[in-house]
Amino acid sequence: MLDIKLFTFILLNINLVFTYDILVVFGHPGLSHFEAFGGFFEGLAHRGHNLTILSHNKVQQKSKNIRHISLKNKKPMVDIMSVSTEMSTGIAHYNKQLKLLEALSKVCEEFMGEKSFRDFLKEENQYDLVIGEFFNTNCYYGVATKFNVPFIGLSSCTHLAWQAEWFGFPSNPAYIQTAFGGFKVPMSFLSRVENTLVDHYSKLWYKLVMEKQGNELSKRYIGYEAFDPHNASLLLVNTHFTIDGAKPLPPAIVEVGGIHVHNRKPKKLPLDIENWINGAEAGVIYFSLGSMIKSQSFPEKQRKAFVNAFAKFPQRVVWKLDNDSMVDQPKNVLLGKWMPQFDILCNPNVKLFISHGGLLGTIEAVHCGVPIVVMPQFGDQNHNAHALEATGAGVLLHLQTATEESIIDAVNKALDPRTQKNAKLLSERFGDRPMSPMDSAIYWVEYVARHGGAPHMRSPAIDMPFYQLYLIDVYGFLVAIVLGVSYINYVIFRLIWRIMTKNGLKLKTL
Repeated sequence: MLDIKLFTFILLNINLVFTYDILVVFGHPGLSHFEAFGGFFEGLAHRGHNLTILSHNKVQQKSKNIRHISLKNKKPMVDIMSVSTEMSTGIAHYNKQLKLLEALSKVCEEFMGEKSFRDFLKEENQYDLVIGEFFNTNCYYGVATKFNVPFIGLSSCTHLAWQAEWFGFPSNPAYIQTAFGGFKVPMSFLSRVENTLVDHYSKLWYKLVMEKQGNELSKRYIGYEAFDPHNASLLLVNTHFTIDGAKPLPPAIVEVGGIHVHNRKPKKLPLDIENWINGAEAGVIYFSLGSMIKSQSFPEKQRKAFVNAFAKFPQRVVWKLDNDSMVDQPKNVLLGKWMPQFDILCNPNVKLFISHGGLLGTIEAVHCGVPIVVMPQFGDQNHNAHALEATGAGVLLHLQTATEESIIDAVNKALDPRTQKNAKLLSERFGDRPMSPMDSAIYWVEYVARHGGAPHMRSPAIDMPFYQLYLIDVYGFLVAIVLGVSYINYVIFRLIWRIMTKNGLKLKTL
């Protein structure tokens, strides 16, 4: 007979887990965007949840609980991204970034016209949740309207200006920088002026251009109005305050920066790379511009400057490049079309990462405690560069104006013991959390499902009209009272003065 104490112990220690059917719609074709959350989808599947994933990219590990529907990206991202050769500033810079987002949104119409997507819409499916990336277009949000279930948003970069009001996030441009900006911290007066204008301009652009266009596509291909993101239950953001700065986030916005390196251990390097790195007595510099930029577009003048600079360093260099060799390749430089970036960065003999400032690579370097020389190209990379520079673990270098001397100077700053120490301290702060980003993300997804979309996490600011949210009515009322009282006092004084002068009373003067 089963002992009653043992039976009670078993009952108390059973973890009752409800499994959910989850639809994931990831319309952006960029591999780095998907890789930020690919492990998270696998983590949900390991918890027993059933996932249907609509995307251009597949989860690397296979799970019986994951069904992938390919959206067949016809135009690889690598073919449309080139190294920026011009220094754009002011409105020209921001227009360039927004135009890029608009261009990327064209892929949405391509995937919504795919047979695999049309066949999926004809299926009689039911879901408990819809998870989708909040980025540049709302064209696929109609699936959330179709299934009428809670919607959870994902952001692979810092929040975009138009996302703040969706969740009642008081993104004050006085100290919170836009994703497309990038100013020294603290911002100067002129920087705050520019940041404020960009914040408002970006919101207006999304409202008038992207939102209207996406809603029309949603109705045309899905048959439903795009889901209103103001009604979203949760936003999981691939940021962390140790890098991106402290912000007054509402409960419905959860930072999960580093989710793609959760419990990730460096793998053994390929033999040639391992021997090259371990044999470097002065350490190694790793150089990569990510997976979305064509190496062939690297400007020749700057390429030559890097070649000459690298030849003068005692460190060895591992350079990810589309070419296996170059005519003037220095003896201390190893080239490769593909590099196991995370495994390289976490090797203790790697002293520096030269990067374009993509958030995934930045987080990997922070996780591994490696300082970065950042050469931002587009999107949020300028923002990431300045945020990292503010921590003391990064050095900003403008590729467009880079010379052999400026490259040597930037590398030496990053190799300085103080910068190396700052990178280690940042890594410690970044990893010191009560719950891992993976566990946190899974917990909040399940929390939203358990509580019917968790409407109690919704900020009251979302439903307030502009004049109430910014206290225009309150200040107007108070100003009216002050003016009213002042006017009454004026009338009373004027009346008293008239009475006094009418009766011939005169004030005595000295």
